Amino acid sequence: MRKYCLVEMIALLFVCVACGKEEKAMKEETVNAVLPAETNEVTVMKLEETDFHHELISNGKLEARRQADMRFETAEPIAHIYVKNGERVRKGERIASLASFRLENQRASALDALEKAKLELQDVLIGQGYMLKDSARVPADVLRLAQIQSGYEQARTTYELADYEWRRATLTAPFEGIIANLTQKEYNVASTSEAFCTLIDPQSMEARFTILENELPLIREGDRVVVYPFAASEEKVNGHITEINPRVDENGMIQVKAAIEGTNRLFDGMNVQVSVHRSLGKQLVVPKEAVVLRSGKQVVFTLVDNKANWVYVHTGLENATSYTITEGLKAGDVVITSGNINLAHEAPVRLIEK
Repeated sequence: MRKYCLVEMIALLFVCVACGKEEKAMKEETVNAVLPAETNEVTVMKLEETDFHHELISNGKLEARRQADMRFETAEPIAHIYVKNGERVRKGERIASLASFRLENQRASALDALEKAKLELQDVLIGQGYMLKDSARVPADVLRLAQIQSGYEQARTTYELADYEWRRATLTAPFEGIIANLTQKEYNVASTSEAFCTLIDPQSMEARFTILENELPLIREGDRVVVYPFAASEEKVNGHITEINPRVDENGMIQVKAAIEGTNRLFDGMNVQVSVHRSLGKQLVVPKEAVVLRSGKQVVFTLVDNKANWVYVHTGLENATSYTITEGLKAGDVVITSGNINLAHEAPVRLIEK
C-alpha cells in the first residue's frame, strides 16, 4: 500500500514540475509580446571645425544719442503750441511760440537807439576828421574810442539781445525727431528754468548695458549685438558696440554702449536684453542637445557601427544653441544629436531624417 502511495506522489511531483515549466514559458512569451525589443531612433551630424560665435547676455536701457531739451529764453505767455507728444517733426518746423508784442516793441526800441547811436558815432568821427563811410581807413583804436563815446557799442549789444529774444520766441526743431515730455499749456507763462519739451531722434538709439569684469576679454568695439525689447520680445534689432568705458565700478561692472538701428517702436528709456555676438574662429561645435549628463559628467554619444558609443567630453564656451568641445572628440566623429536621452553604451540605433 505504501509502495503505491510513493509512486503516486512521485508521479504528481513530475506533473507539477512540467506544469511550472509550461507556465514559465507562457509568461516569457507574454512579456516578449508586450515589451518587444526596440532600436532607438536618432539623428546625427558629422563633427567639423566651424566658426563659433560666442554670445554674452546682459540687460540694459535704450537712450537716444541725439536729443535736445527745448526751452524758451523769456518768460512770456505761450501763444501757440503746434505739436503734441509722440508727433514727428522735421528740421526747422515750429514747435511753439510766445506772445511777441512786448518782444517786438523791445526790438523796435533797440533798433531806434542803434540808429541814433550811429548818428552820434558819425559826429564823433567827423570831429576827428573822418567820415563813417570811411571807417575802414580809421585806425582801430580811434574807431573803438569813438564807438564807446557815442554809445554805439552799447546800443548795438542791446539791439542784438532784443533781436535774439524776439527770434527765440518761436521754438523750432534743430533736427528731425519726435516730441516727448510736453506738459505745458497755451496761455500759461513759459518757464525759463524747465524744458518746454524734449526732441528725440529715434534713429540715433543706443543700448547702455553692463558686463562683468572677467567678461571684458570677450568683447571689443565693433562686435555685433542683437537687442530684444522686454515690451516686444518678438522684435529684435541689430547693432554694434561703439564704446567701452575703461573703468570698473565698485561692483565689478563695466559700462558698454552699442549703437542700434532706429525704429519707431523703440522708445528712449526702454528696458532691453542685449546679446553680444563675437566670432572666435574655427572650433569643434556641437548642439547643446548632443551633450547629456551621466553621473554628473558630460557625455556625448557617437555613432560606431550602428551603435551608440559613450564618450566623456569637456566643453568650453557656449552660446544659446551650442557648446565648443575642448576634449573627448575629434573632427570627423559622427555625433548623435537627438534621441540620446535614454541611450546606453553600445545600444543599437537607427538613423532617421531630421
